[in-house]
Amino acid sequence: MRPWSTSTERGLRRLLNAWDPIGVADAVQDEYDCMLAPLLGQLHSGAGPTEIAEFLRHELADHFGLDPSGPRPDAMAARIVAWWTPPGGEDGTVGG
Repeated sequence: MRPWSTSTERGLRRLLNAWDPIGVADAVQDEYDCMLAPLLGQLHSGAGPTEIAEFLRHELADHFGLDPSGPRPDAMAARIVAWWTPPGGEDGTVGG
């Protein structure tokens, strides 16, 4: 688990901008900032890829007005969880 800091927010912002489901990140770097706090809160609470993907689908459909199946929220959720989880697992040790 990563600590919640401005650097953590920047890292998540970079991931969301690379995903860029509405295609505006080159012009508007903070377009997806509305998802930062909710995602970080979910990650901090232990949410996994399924919960993160559900949140992304909801945001895509309800907030951005997109078909949530197009931007592949499941793949993005897996990327977010992998980014959040330290190498070696939950406690940072290798080999559990």
